This record gives sequence, structure tokens and C-alpha cells, in this order.
Amino acid sequence: MSGFLFVVPPLVGHINPTVGVAAELTARGHRVAWASADPGLVRRLAGDEAVVFPCAGPVLTGDDGVRPAELRGPEALKFLWERFLVPLAEAMAPGVRAAIGEFGPDVVVADQQAFAGGLVAERLRVPWATSSTTSAEFTFADALAGMPKVADWLDTLLHDLRGRIGDPSGTADPRFSPHLVLAFSTPELVGSGSGAGAGVVDRIRWVGPSMAPRPTSADFPWTWLDPARATVLVTLGTANTDVGARFLAECRDALRRRADRVQAVIVDPANVLGAHADLDDPNDMDDINDKDDKDVLIQSSVPQLPLLERVDAVVCHAGHNTVCEALWHGVPLVVAPIRDDQPVVAGQVVDAGAGIRVRFGRVTAPKLGAAIDAVLHEPGYRAAAERIRTAFRAAGGARAAATHLEELASATPSKEAP
Repeated sequence: MSGFLFVVPPLVGHINPTVGVAAELTARGHRVAWASADPGLVRRLAGDEAVVFPCAGPVLTGDDGVRPAELRGPEALKFLWERFLVPLAEAMAPGVRAAIGEFGPDVVVADQQAFAGGLVAERLRVPWATSSTTSAEFTFADALAGMPKVADWLDTLLHDLRGRIGDPSGTADPRFSPHLVLAFSTPELVGSGSGAGAGVVDRIRWVGPSMAPRPTSADFPWTWLDPARATVLVTLGTANTDVGARFLAECRDALRRRADRVQAVIVDPANVLGAHADLDDPNDMDDINDKDDKDVLIQSSVPQLPLLERVDAVVCHAGHNTVCEALWHGVPLVVAPIRDDQPVVAGQVVDAGAGIRVRFGRVTAPKLGAAIDAVLHEPGYRAAAERIRTAFRAAGGARAAATHLEELASATPSKEAP
């Protein structure tokens, strides 16, 4: 029996892929624990029984720590690193160190954006693996070769951070473990050459999406779905509610114009469309069941994985988790990237032939409608999505990731901390 400590940022999309891996390790008899700045979020996603060591750091609720919506490009990158990733690493480091000391893991599994995991593990001479919840980081690392000033700026940030919380003599990039990098995708989506420029291609293990049952409080009116029409899911994930009003409104308009052949489920956590149905309110349920409201269902949250088994297309922001979950089900996409890794992931979808890209800030209902029509009716998009589904399922997911972690624990016994 080995012990595995998952170090994760307080971000749903970074925790979800590891939940299945942790469950698989537990089922195999291993000890599993977590270190996070938001223990409540980890327990909500991984289960109430999860062992979580609390760390300091921002919990991304409200406006604190949330990047201004208007930031794009280099300014967005600067904000992400200087105002979130580096401060998060510094804040989490004492808690990670305490968790390692108390739990005694054989392997630390550090999220690619939770730098404290890798740096503290390196300092304490504990083997560590990277949990790469988005493959875009490999592409970005490759691109740095053509941006020397940006590369130097990042090198300086990481060097200084290592001096404060890690081993000053260490050399490993905290985004890429020198032992093992678990990539929750496959080359069929990412492209076969990605990661070579980062110098980590020999350490990457393409395990595909880690799919696991997910606790959810979302009730859903399954009888609302009309089997005679195609169903389209529209979602912008959990971190883009501040910028989604115009886009969701255009989606609603585009889909209502196709009500004779398409119905839509729109996820609107912030109620920017002002049309949430309260499933506990008989009056709201009467509205859902009314003939005039059978075209577009607007919900604050949905049971996404079960719903994906019933939809024919997804319109989304090209978030890595949403894209991979859709393609796991062989569902083609219309992608409208907003920021961060989303343009890279959107490019992967288009290059793989599994979807169409539109401009988030400028697309209109007619253009959205044309894109939706294409992915619904032109067979090449679904064929590409089904090809990726086959590759995803063959990659092994959580089981494969757990096996790689077991091999690391067996091959590299941990040493006592200095």
C-alpha cells in the first residue's frame, strides 16, 4: 500500500479529472489525501469522506482574486501568474509541507497550476507527478521558444518562487515533473507533436479523460427532452459567468429559430438571461411543461455527464474538461474560446475535425445557427468526434493514471525530509 497526496488549486476544472484517479487508487487499497485552499470544494467533488489538508490561498468566490473580464492576451497572462498562480503557490506551501509531514505520501500528485506541490515535494525529496488537466500548457511551453522575453520573465518568476518555497538548488520546472506527467487527453485531439519543445515528451503519459461519477445536487426535468428533436447543450463552464450574457443570449436566439428541429439546454449559473426555472416551484414547472417553453430550457446547473449521453451537439467556451467530456461521448462541438488555454483547446478541436470555432465576443445568432447546423448535419464532425471518443476510451483514463502512479511509487521510494 502506498500513499498519494493530491495538491490542487481551488478550481473545479482542475479537481474533477483527479477525482476518478483518487477513487481508483483508493479502490486498489492505497491511502489518498488532498491538500487544497478550498477543502469544501474538494469534498463536494470527491465526496464527504475525502481526507483534505487545508492550505491558505484564495477561494474563488465573489470578486476576490477573480481576474477582470476585459483582460486578454499578455495582460491576462501577467495577471494569471503574478496575481494568482505565484501568490497561490506561496500561500499553499506551508500547508503542503505540513500535509506531507503528517500524511507521509510516497508520491505527491501536483496539479500543473498548483506550483507548491512540485516545489515543496522537490525540497522534501518526495517523488512527484504532474496532473496536467489541460494539454495547452505543452503548446505554450513550445511557443516560448519564439518569445524569449516572455520566457525570461517566466523563468525569473519561477526561479524566485523556488528560492522562497522550494529547493534553491533544484532545477525542475514545477509545471512538468521530472518523473511523470499525466496528460488527461490523447494525441488524437492534441496533435502528435505537442510537448516535444517543452522537453517533457518522454515523461508524458496520455491517459485520456478521467471520467467518474460526480456528486451533484442538480435536479433535471428529463421528461422535458423531446426525442423527436436534436438536443444542444450550451455551457460556459464554472469560471466565465462574468462575461457570458451577450453570448448566451445569441445562443438562445439562434436555437429558438430552429425550434422545429432543435431544442436547447442552456446553463446560466448567474441568471444573466433571467429565466431560471425553480424545479421545486409548481408554477415554474408549469412553465416548463407549457407548450411555449419547450424549445429552450435555462438552468443554473445541470448533471452534465448524464446529459451528454442525450445531446447531439455542445456549444461551449472550449474549456478542456467540457471539450473532453463532450468528445468522450462522441459529441461534436461549436467552440467560442474566451481566454487562458481555451484558444489552444479550440484549435485542437478544429484541427481534429470535431467542431467549428466562432468568435466569442462578436458572433451573432445567424452565425451561431449556421455553425450549429453544420455540426449537427454534416457527418464529418460527428465522425471525427467518434474517432476521438474511441481513442479516449482506449487510453485507460483513471485506471491508467493510477497504474502509472503506482509504478512511480514502486520505482522511486521516498526519502526522509531534511
